[in-house]
Order: sequence, then C-alpha cells, then structure tokens
Amino acid sequence: MLSERIVERLNQIVGAQRVLLDEADLQRFGVDRTTIWQANPCAVVLPGSIEEVQQVVLLANELNLAIVPSGGRTGLSGGAVAKDGEIVVAMDRFNEVINFNPLDRSVTVGAGMITANLQEFATEQGLFYPVDFAAAGSSQIGGNIATNAGGIKVIRYGMTRDWVMGLKVVNGAGDILELNKGLVKNNTGYDFRHLFIGSEGTLGLICEATIELARPPADSTVLVLGVDSFPAILDVLRTFSAQMDLSAFEFFSQSALDKVTAQMGHAVPFATQTPFYALLEFESAAEAELDKAMALFEQTVEQGWVLDGVLSQSLSQAEALWKLREDISETLWHWQPYKNDISVLVSRMPGFLREVDELVDKSYPDFELVWYGHIGDGNLHLNILKPKALSNKDFVARCVPVSKEIGQLLAKYEGSVSAEHGVGLLKKDYLHYSRSPLELELMKQIKKVFDPNAILNPGKLFD
Repeated sequence: MLSERIVERLNQIVGAQRVLLDEADLQRFGVDRTTIWQANPCAVVLPGSIEEVQQVVLLANELNLAIVPSGGRTGLSGGAVAKDGEIVVAMDRFNEVINFNPLDRSVTVGAGMITANLQEFATEQGLFYPVDFAAAGSSQIGGNIATNAGGIKVIRYGMTRDWVMGLKVVNGAGDILELNKGLVKNNTGYDFRHLFIGSEGTLGLICEATIELARPPADSTVLVLGVDSFPAILDVLRTFSAQMDLSAFEFFSQSALDKVTAQMGHAVPFATQTPFYALLEFESAAEAELDKAMALFEQTVEQGWVLDGVLSQSLSQAEALWKLREDISETLWHWQPYKNDISVLVSRMPGFLREVDELVDKSYPDFELVWYGHIGDGNLHLNILKPKALSNKDFVARCVPVSKEIGQLLAKYEGSVSAEHGVGLLKKDYLHYSRSPLELELMKQIKKVFDPNAILNPGKLFD
C-alpha cells in the first residue's frame, strides 16, 4: 500500500481524481484477459500528457517503485498483469487523433486510441487501417504496438510493426524519445522504434504513434469450406494462394463452430458437418476472380479435400461468415481455456501438425480441445478447455508440462512459442525454445540501457 506522501506526489502530477485506489479499480486495471494471476497493484494513475507520464516514471525511479503499463488489457499472456504491488499507468486518456496528413497517408494518435476507432477514422478519410482482430473494439493502439499485434489479415497486410511510422515514448529512465518522426526512408543508424514494437512495456511507455494508412481494398468475398482433415487445410491453402491474392486464410474446428453458434446464435454455414473449416477472403472487384475461386473450389472438392462450401453473396453474408471465426475467442472464455499461440513456417506445417496431433492424443485424452487460427501465416491457436470439476490451479498444473513438450517441438521446427500474443508472464519460461541463450542475454542488456533501474513491467519477458 502506498504511503500518503507518495499518493500526494502522484496527485500533484496527474490530479487527485486521476489516482485510483479503490479495490474495484485496482482489480479492473490490474489484470488482462488471462485468468491465472490475481490483480494486486498499489494504485492506478491515468496521466493525460507525455510530460505527466515522464514525471510518474521519474518518481518511480526516485522511490524504486515498479510500473505496469496498461492499455485495453485484452492481452492473453499476462503482459499487463500487476500482481506484486506495482503502479498501473493506464493510457486511457491518450485517445485522440493528434494529426492527420492525407498526402503522407499517415495519422498520429494517442496510445490509448481504441483500434476500432482508428479503423473508423481511416474509413472516414477514404483510407484503411488493415490490422484487425477480435478485440479491435477494446484494444488500444499502444498495447497493439507493445505486443506487435497480428490478427486476421496478416497474410496480406502484415503485423502492426509494418504500419508504425513513428513513436513517442518515455523510457524507463524517464527520457522522452521521438523515434523516426513518420519518415518512410531514414537510414541513420539503429531504428529504436522497432525495439519498442513488441517490447511489451519493458523498455518504455508508448504515448503517441504515427500510423500509416492504406488505400481501401476493393469489395471482398468470403468463402467458407468444410475440410476433410487437418493436412487437407494446407492443400487448400497451397491451391488457392498459388493463383489468388488472399487477404485472409483462417481455419477452425467443428468443435469451435459448435460452440460459437450455440453461444452467439450464429447460423451454421451449411448443413454438412466436417472436422475442420477454412475461411478465405479475397478481393472480388472483377468477375474473373469469382470464376477463378469457384474453379479452385471445384478442384479441391474433386481432390477430396473439401466436402462442402459457401460463397458470400452480399456484404452482410460476408460479415456473418466472418463472425463464425471472429467470435471464437470471446466464446471460449466461458471455458477458461489454456491457450497455446504458436507458429512455424507454413512449409513445415505438415510434419509439425502431425507431431502435435500425436502429442495431443497422448496428453489430453480426457480434455476437450479447440483448434483455430491464422493458418495462412503459420499461426495456430490450440485451446484446452477447463473441465468444470477441476479448479483453475489444478487445470493449469495439468497443462503446463505439455506446453514444455510443445516448446520442444517448436525448437525442432524452428518455430515460435508466441506468434502474436506476446510473452508476458505466461510464456517467459518457454522463451528459450525460440531464442538462443545469446539472444536472451542481449535482450536483457538492451533492457538495462533503456530501463536501468528495472522499474518497467518487471517479470515480463524474463526475470
């Protein structure tokens, strides 16, 4: 618990109404979407300017207080958990458009800008912000950048990193850094901007970001296919991507479909039930693209890979088909899943999937598994659902050993233990499966440079 003297100094920086000490606020701001850790911050502060953020960081250095940056708290790896008496610095008030440049097709926003609001702003300007995922309605841009968020259109548009033109940050020493200033070309040595992207709040607090916007895509069509087996999904991907520019290629299992339709009330895409489903999106301004898609669909049916399918005939139908995939994550939270967010090169998927299936059959015979993910870019989400009879502690204890085995498989296939959700608290014990000892040591040295007193997000990424 903070002393009255420290509370008064925080009040002087951000205002008394912006220092939250009530238990309900501490619980709300002290955790993300993980359910493993209990929130236990000592205070929540809501600064409204970069200078206020700087003063909070300087105070934390002076008094040896730890800080946990907080955005939309939609993370799935414990990166925004304050469990050891830290001060939560929430960026909610940094939620405005600061500058828009139509010639450069760039917009500067506060780190607390909600992703969906940025998307809406871009649309109003006749432009497009392509980074999109299920939590777009509540995630914040600063958090997206801190975790290098991916989502459903990575196969076409890349990760958050690809759209960040500049950053303003306060590092762990309390210095204000303006990085890259929105330039497209800037070959003047180390690009510190990219160190902060994906750093999960361990190097500094992102306050402002300059984001590149794209031309809006042409009208898109969605194709949902019922697929006979897991390996057949890759055959479908190879067939379509060889001849079409896909903007998305997603997959989900029958169990995922069953749960999302029952929980959300969505209609099934077609009567046939299949083990897995592939969702493809492509721009269809020309009739020839639709003809090509139908020809490839027929080809995959003839090969026995696809058992049924549906092609959207309108924007509303395309949105309804997308809901089958987008609402899975929200649906599964009712079962408190243990999640594995993993990736390998698409070319190495067949062997990797075979070995994961063998591991799952051996290790989880009595657990329900739900598969889905962005398989077009090699990203799989393996969700193990908690049985009602098991406590959360016992459930996690059963799952942890298998995560180590999955980590060993990922090391074998040179994959990643975290494709897009970050490392946080959840994955740090497995980071060595994807990073060499030398890389880990260099990462720790970099943190010392930007956060010399180790006050920022302690215990995240590594100890």
